[in-house]
Amino acid sequence: MSYKSKGLKGKMKNQPNSRSFTVRLLILLQFLLGFGALVSGGLLVLAPDGSLIQMPLSMLKYSPFSNFLIPGILLSTFLGVYPLAVAYSLWRRPAWRWPEAINPFKRLHWCWAASLSSGVILLIWITIQVLMLQSIAFLHILYFIWGWALILLTLTTNVRQQAMRRV
Repeated sequence: MSYKSKGLKGKMKNQPNSRSFTVRLLILLQFLLGFGALVSGGLLVLAPDGSLIQMPLSMLKYSPFSNFLIPGILLSTFLGVYPLAVAYSLWRRPAWRWPEAINPFKRLHWCWAASLSSGVILLIWITIQVLMLQSIAFLHILYFIWGWALILLTLTTNVRQQAMRRV
């Protein structure tokens, strides 16, 4: 028996697996951000001198860091693991208690606030990076736009509707 013959087609639209293009794009952007930052941050942790990704230590001359160990750990955590968890939460909407406890938007699943904060974290990261490096590169502009894209996509009606609590 197919779900059509059981009259379940209408119910499928309310399930998390039925996602708009906007939601799917947001999940993809969160995943790509997380994956890239996890790999890059991991390489910085493995080689704090920046040699694995050809980043000279001289880049850090205006920063409080003598090597890339701490930036690598922060990058892996806040822009690696966190956006990957956000992508997963947007996809599966897990009922985890600890993020729900700090969710300021109680009418929405916590994944919505997490997605919004991921974009804000990216904007803060890039702004601090530009200030510490005292230069702007193409990647800074790209990731600044990426941060705003995460925020704006999260604020769309489609994403908010998916995050609404089902009563």
